Amino acid sequence: MQKDIATPVRTQEILKKYGFSFKKSLGQNFLIDPNILRNIVGHAELTKDSAAIEIGPGIGALTEHLARAAGKVVAFEIDQRLLPVLEDTLSPYDNVDIVHADILEADVKQMFTDKLEDYKDVMVVANLPYYVTTPILLKLLMDRLPIRGMVVMMQKEVADRITASPGTKAYGSLSIAIQYYMKAEVAMIVPRAVFMPQPNVESAVIKLTRHETPPVHVIDEDFLFKVSRGSFVQRRKTIINNLQSSLPNGKQKKELILQSLEKVGINPTRRGETLSIEEFGRLADELYPHFH
Repeated sequence: MQKDIATPVRTQEILKKYGFSFKKSLGQNFLIDPNILRNIVGHAELTKDSAAIEIGPGIGALTEHLARAAGKVVAFEIDQRLLPVLEDTLSPYDNVDIVHADILEADVKQMFTDKLEDYKDVMVVANLPYYVTTPILLKLLMDRLPIRGMVVMMQKEVADRITASPGTKAYGSLSIAIQYYMKAEVAMIVPRAVFMPQPNVESAVIKLTRHETPPVHVIDEDFLFKVSRGSFVQRRKTIINNLQSSLPNGKQKKELILQSLEKVGINPTRRGETLSIEEFGRLADELYPHFH
């Protein structure tokens, strides 16, 4: 059995061998605990008929565990300095494909056609760079990729926002955007000590599972997210005030907005954080003819 990459000693050896220094700007925190990695991969429920997409493989700690569990792994790495490291550390595995690209700019759909045509079951499994967690998640969702779901490590604060329920402080437009596509749950909380270097924030692993059908049917998904984002522009403000300032010509169309809120049974003095995804869906459909 291959010696795990993810131990403090082996990680230090690899970093020393390549003279690698962490780049703060890329949010590099490598995992150094094989048990945590096995746990993450376990939540993804992979078989040799599954493929995994990883973002930010680092020196291959998680990649190696994915390679053992899945039929194929495609990992996107932005840092050129890590390419020779990965080629070395992952040399025992012939089912890993490293793509040197920024996931935010990559054509991930095309990658499915090129590299994952043979796989019906695909999961995103990653220790995400914390400074771009939200844009990465939203891109993967908005690209409408044919994935079963995601198991991703992130800052605990972002995890709380993603899994939040209406009426809680953490609930916002991110909760709505993600819960529209996926069922979201916290799989595990991860201590700082299992990272090198240790991050100065708490971490959590989130499991996202794609809904068979979205929890609410809307005329236009993008407009739903526009309305929900607009409702949280200033959290302390009422929904009518936020929509007036966020929708095009909202001030002039105040009456229309009020009528729409009334029609779907939403009190205009409520705050955005109290509305469920179903209420946002009904409201977006009511407003759509007037604002698109």
